[in-house]
Amino acid sequence: MTGTPEQPATSDTVDFGYERVAKAEKAERVRAVFDSVASRYDIMNDLMSFGVHRLWKRFLLSQTGLKAGQRALDVAGGTGDLSIGMSRQVGASGRVVLSDINEQMLAHGRDRLLDAGVAGNVEFVQANAEALPFADQSFDCVTIGFGLRNVTDKAAAIASMFRVLKPGGQLMILEFSKPVAPGLGPVYDTYSFSVLPALGRLVAGDADSYRYLAESIRMFPDQATLASMMTTAGFDGVRYHNLTGGIVALHRGWRY
Repeated sequence: MTGTPEQPATSDTVDFGYERVAKAEKAERVRAVFDSVASRYDIMNDLMSFGVHRLWKRFLLSQTGLKAGQRALDVAGGTGDLSIGMSRQVGASGRVVLSDINEQMLAHGRDRLLDAGVAGNVEFVQANAEALPFADQSFDCVTIGFGLRNVTDKAAAIASMFRVLKPGGQLMILEFSKPVAPGLGPVYDTYSFSVLPALGRLVAGDADSYRYLAESIRMFPDQATLASMMTTAGFDGVRYHNLTGGIVALHRGWRY
């Protein structure tokens, strides 16, 4: 790992990248990051991942099991990649809710879905993942793609997503994880802490936000730890799929 957390953990602080900040401060600082990058978020995703993020999301969509007429929730859905796919899966008789805590990201997602012609069965809700404003057992599938690491209280968010799932429903967490392929870790570290901030500076005019994103990936729980957190929240049949050598993992769990 390149770099280390700057301050020791305490019960009153949480990680913001390698920094420790007051719990009440993190959400505002994350909001500022995504306000800064919202307009260039999609092009930066393509550049940072060489377009592979589209394959990761396509794999998630292939595993939803959604059918026409069902309801899906895309938590921290940002610019709407997963919502676009799920809106097609549930069809005109179904419903997708795209939620995000960040107003600018949500507005960008709404514009993208309108441009894609798939917003007719999609609702847009500004919401905190830790306290989702939806009724118990409302959705057949809940997804969160590359958003959980930015949440202040990850356990609370997982519990909130469990609450809104119907019995038999599935939670899918797509997130950066810990590389498992031999020799990949050092290469990935060099790329994350040298190339990503440089790209952020050149394309989005913001190296610091992309340095934070790289640090937040390193501070995120590894595959087994996240699976354990899902089990603790009540999910059954928890499993994960490593993608691209473990750079990303798709975690899945069911509410029975």
